[in-house]
Amino acid sequence: MKADKITRVLVVDDSPLMRALICDAIATASDMQVVGQAEDGIEALKQFEALQPDVVTLDIQMPRRNGLETLQDLLARRPVPVLMCSSLTTLGAEITLTALEQGALDYVAKPESGRLGNELLRDELLRKIRLLSGADVARILEIRRKRQAQRPARNPATALSSTLSAQKALNDQAGKVIALGISTGGPPALHSLFETFRAPLPPLVIVQHMPQHFTKSLAGRLDRLGPIRCKEAETGDVLQSNHAYLAAGGMHLKLERGPSGVRCVVYNGDLVTGHRPSIDVMMTSAADLFRAKCLGVIMTGMGRDGADGCRAIRKAGGFVLGQDEASSDVYGMNRAAMLEGQVDEQFALEDGALAIMTHALQLGMSVAR
Repeated sequence: MKADKITRVLVVDDSPLMRALICDAIATASDMQVVGQAEDGIEALKQFEALQPDVVTLDIQMPRRNGLETLQDLLARRPVPVLMCSSLTTLGAEITLTALEQGALDYVAKPESGRLGNELLRDELLRKIRLLSGADVARILEIRRKRQAQRPARNPATALSSTLSAQKALNDQAGKVIALGISTGGPPALHSLFETFRAPLPPLVIVQHMPQHFTKSLAGRLDRLGPIRCKEAETGDVLQSNHAYLAAGGMHLKLERGPSGVRCVVYNGDLVTGHRPSIDVMMTSAADLFRAKCLGVIMTGMGRDGADGCRAIRKAGGFVLGQDEASSDVYGMNRAAMLEGQVDEQFALEDGALAIMTHALQLGMSVAR
């Protein structure tokens, strides 16, 4: 059956092999087509103006004009969805995270080698092109501009002062946890939270859908933003207040009780809800251990990973916050949880740190539902 709307894609990559892989993948889909190919940023801009594509796939490291420079030029001309194509290296991860902060909507990781890697690229590429083709890029960029403008004025510590003074056991965060799930649009959103978080905060466990190498780079960036320490989770890490543990790319993360306290367990395993790491896996384990003292947070991202985890948290007596539609790059996972009745309260991203800190103080208190 012929697709009603054909998504027109411009492929930009300096590698003939990678251009061929991307073009061949798109050729298998009836609802999209390659309308142009470019081997560098200068040629990409010429074709962009002439062809007016719906989506651009953009390489990061190119001669003459690199991916970051080209991204800025593309968005200055028209707010088009840009999907970055990154190598699975630390440098590739760092540049990709910068691109996401500067307006790219998502990324795919280039396969290292072999038929399986090419098939994974194809499936991920087509899935993300379909999602991005309907994205309101102008709205997303405007959200990010407003967020940048509001940053100097935020002071959640002041906003929380009356609440904090009423808490006699403020510094005792033992027995509490925050379980946060996020995907597409996640790195800029997490950046916004971490630069605004203030101590004390219960242990924060995060699943961000990302491949290997990317999560370590993201954890390092988040760690530098404020007082909450952040690291890529490793098996044996014992949860501590004012620390965040980011699930390693390509590996599940669950929590279990050990002799020294609740600890992280990182392991390989089958995909759950199409993902590894899976938000559902992490949240369900958190709910089992922390019961009413578990705060679930479900944020921007495609699909429905996390909806079952939010259900598990609420069933155990915990509380779930969901990012609202207006401030989400992609209202997908949080929408699914909301529609299934597994979100107790929504928040705008600019108020996210305050909402999380406030509800963390209230963990374990009776909640009327």
